[in-house]
Amino acid sequence: MGEHTNTTELADDEIDLRELFSAIWQGKWIIIITTLIFAAGGVVYALSLPNIYKSDVLLAPVSEDSGLNIPGQLGGLAALAGVNLGGAGGNKTELALQILKSREFIGRFIEKYDLFVPVMAAEGWSRADDSLVLDSEIFNPSSQEWIREVSLPFLAKPSLMEVYQEFMKLLSISQDDLGGMVKLSVMHYSPFVAKQWASLLVQEINDEMRNRELREAQSSIAYLTEQIETTNIADVRTMLFSLIEEQTKIVMLANVREEYVFKIVDPAVVAERKTGPARAIICVLTAILGGTLSTFIVLIRYFTKK
Repeated sequence: MGEHTNTTELADDEIDLRELFSAIWQGKWIIIITTLIFAAGGVVYALSLPNIYKSDVLLAPVSEDSGLNIPGQLGGLAALAGVNLGGAGGNKTELALQILKSREFIGRFIEKYDLFVPVMAAEGWSRADDSLVLDSEIFNPSSQEWIREVSLPFLAKPSLMEVYQEFMKLLSISQDDLGGMVKLSVMHYSPFVAKQWASLLVQEINDEMRNRELREAQSSIAYLTEQIETTNIADVRTMLFSLIEEQTKIVMLANVREEYVFKIVDPAVVAERKTGPARAIICVLTAILGGTLSTFIVLIRYFTKK
């Protein structure tokens, strides 16, 4: 009795599969035509997308000797040579990476180099004259006016926060956990713009960290000098002079070393090949989507009629 039931179930399953394939076969032209339409639409859409280029720069964190009471000449030479004597270089690198991603730093970077239009209004790049293709519904290049239509609280001209959010989509920063190497990448429609921004970001973060430590060291020297003038205790004066020496080394390094926190290992270059979009994948996925949807439609129509 059990064997008969199992045989009947297998027969029903076989009939259902045959019926399923029969329904698909009857609607094969619908499936084929729909798939071709989706594939053609995918090709048109993929070809309409502008190329995106990426520029990378590889950075090595500069080692420090901060906080060590080593002799002045030896400490200065070691720091100039980039020798890590056990200081707080890792903390400085992490701080620099966080500053590099911060709204304040990126906001000042956007304002300094006036990146509102290339970030918010660009929709392509012309290789013939190396110019950005701008969206005419967002920015009018003739009158240099923002004409995008937005609702409050947004205005026609994008706010700095809007530009920051879009800029961060173009920026990628990663650090190797083993070697500590930092890779900074910038994507844009123009390979020249991507290369320029990547180089400028490295320059600006080095300048930012240098200026911060320079201001702190100069303030410390001024404070320590005042303390020396107010004390006559020999041991205290010796300690204060030692601290001034350490801060003076920081001032010297800040004025001498251009690559203050990140040393460029592999500089940014103008990309010759696009990074995206993946047009072949877009075409394949749209064709698969068209085939899947048309198959479901055919089956639904068949069983609805039945």
